Amino acid sequence: MSVTAPAGFDAAGVAVGLKSSGKRDVALVVNRGPLKVGAAVFTSNRAKANPILWSEQVIRDGVVEAIVLNSGGANCFTGAFGFQTTHLTAERVGELLEVGAGDVLVCSTGLIGTGDEVFRAKVLEGVAQSVAALDAESGQAAAEAIMTTDSVSKTVVRSEDGWTIGGMAKGAGMLAPGLATMLVVLTTDAVLDAADADAHLRAATRVSFDRLDSDGCMSTNDQVTLLASGASGVVPDPDAFRRALTEVCLDLAVQLQADAEGASHSIRITVVHAATEDEAVEVARSVARNNLFKAAIFGNDPNWGRVLAAIGTTQAQFDPYAVDVEMNGVRVCSNGGPDRPREEVDLTPRETEVVIDLKVGDATATIYTNDLTHDYVHENSAYSS
Repeated sequence: MSVTAPAGFDAAGVAVGLKSSGKRDVALVVNRGPLKVGAAVFTSNRAKANPILWSEQVIRDGVVEAIVLNSGGANCFTGAFGFQTTHLTAERVGELLEVGAGDVLVCSTGLIGTGDEVFRAKVLEGVAQSVAALDAESGQAAAEAIMTTDSVSKTVVRSEDGWTIGGMAKGAGMLAPGLATMLVVLTTDAVLDAADADAHLRAATRVSFDRLDSDGCMSTNDQVTLLASGASGVVPDPDAFRRALTEVCLDLAVQLQADAEGASHSIRITVVHAATEDEAVEVARSVARNNLFKAAIFGNDPNWGRVLAAIGTTQAQFDPYAVDVEMNGVRVCSNGGPDRPREEVDLTPRETEVVIDLKVGDATATIYTNDLTHDYVHENSAYSS
């Protein structure tokens, strides 16, 4: 049921021809209340799509009645016409639901730089069809409607102590952090105020979506949204809710990693004994974004020299001749030199774990990435819709 698993939410997913495949391409999630709390984090890319510019204004008061999302067109770099399209989309949702357009978030995903009267008309038709199709059973349809190059939909549900969190996400490429990644909608029937929802969301995304760095490319349309209906009547323990929300976000992030475009390995890079968490993140990310390392993993080659070369470009504190590196449980590098034979490392499974021990402190962090494959290059050279 995804986003409709918590009480107080309806959803819909319809097809109006934005995708050439004819599959669902417009989704709508509506908060029926009694609370209409919303929080969101957005891409930090300075090149922002029109829906981001709109939604950044909507979220300021922490009140959200609904969120409408379309795939099949990013509505980015489409000028004043594109922003008007976003505004009209929110107005149409507001008109049909009898709520204010200023309380409607808008998200779009797809090809950048395209948008015309046909696109606008289809999106507005999608809004009308979505409102007519709203119910508490269509969370899965909504999750399918936001897919682009995704091969599967991504959903999750967690229930605890009388309240529930549901979520859906899309993303298979341009996965790199900037407060948020991809398009993600999270819903809960817990009783939260806007300040708490915002704090919980930022804490959860910091260690989940922000740690997913599939290809180092930051999207113009990234948004993660949390809606709270309060329909359970339960005020959650703050620590328990934050823990559960973090688990939900990490679950979705790992699903996105597993479906990354063309990937044959899902790589988890953990840095231990760093001086600070920020430095652990910097080191892990430097490896995750290193094409030589990613190509080696694609070739099932435990080339730990590429790991050390990548971390040597960072500003983190460490002695290169004290670092240990493990790959899939085998310590291939000890104190900056060879350890176990490479032949002992089995990199044929999709799941790949790299552990880097800096030996300078107590901080740790994990970054999630993928290998660099022929299929990734092909898919991104051919993708244009």
